[in-house]
Amino acid sequence: MTDRLGRSIDYLRISVTDRCNLRCAYCMPPDGVPALRHGEILRYEEILRVVRILSKHGIRHLRITGGEPMARRGCLDLVRSLRGIPGILSVAMTSNGALLDGRIGEAAEAGLTGLNLSLDTLNRETYAALTRGGDVEAVKRTLEQAVAHGIPTKLNAIPMRGINEGELTELAGLAKRLPVCVRFIELMPIGCAGDLVPIPLPEVVARLTEAFGPLPEDTAIHGKGPAAYVRPEGFQGSVGFISALSHEFCERCNRVRLTADGMLKLCLNHARGLDLREMLRSGAPDGEIESAMCAAIAEKPARHNFQERIADRERRRMNEIGG
Repeated sequence: MTDRLGRSIDYLRISVTDRCNLRCAYCMPPDGVPALRHGEILRYEEILRVVRILSKHGIRHLRITGGEPMARRGCLDLVRSLRGIPGILSVAMTSNGALLDGRIGEAAEAGLTGLNLSLDTLNRETYAALTRGGDVEAVKRTLEQAVAHGIPTKLNAIPMRGINEGELTELAGLAKRLPVCVRFIELMPIGCAGDLVPIPLPEVVARLTEAFGPLPEDTAIHGKGPAAYVRPEGFQGSVGFISALSHEFCERCNRVRLTADGMLKLCLNHARGLDLREMLRSGAPDGEIESAMCAAIAEKPARHNFQERIADRERRRMNEIGG
């Protein structure tokens, strides 16, 4: 499936819930946010129906997100069902990791093909403050369990001034000790994240070079995302950089999103999309839903426009959109 600009769209991110067991400073305000009511969230059978239709048009790779996906009961059963859909090649998950502690074996058995763990700091006190109550030790255990079960694992860290700038080399060093990818992601100015100060990625690169020496390019393929990877000498894993603002990669964007409340979202920073929940629950046949999705994806915005004022700018928080 291609859009009007000729970009091949083969990747769908599926948010299964807007709820989370943490309240990360760049995602939610201190008191949390009102959660969607149960009836407002797509049922698992509705998600499966959407994926079955899109799989006929080239969607091959799925990522389960939230909120925190493991906060929704039956999430791993959904993984198992998605893996059974013809044409689907991978089903990965983005998680804060806490609720996966002790359940990685179950995730592997369900067919999870990859795991991205949000881990901005290894310090117990900093993690508790940043997440407003989280336990970093649970995430560390999940990381070790994932490696032990052979699930390809990436760690996502957002460099933030005054929060984790003293830990960047320690975080990157996890890829020296373990066969994982540690990815430094540019802070996205959405919702609460606008109140934080990012550390520019060139500064991160400079610090890592000082600590580890030259950073030769790693040309191995590490999934379907836009990260650029390096592998310093002596590292088992790799270090990646995702710079959606300073080094825009919109011209090769291959993804769309399905929000927990059923919106087929075409671009992270654009509010417009297709209300699939209404179609799914109004009795629309597969053919009508299929035509509507293909027409919407064909009009996927050319750019995210984060640095410009646009009329349809996304105003929802990341937990409402899907991480």
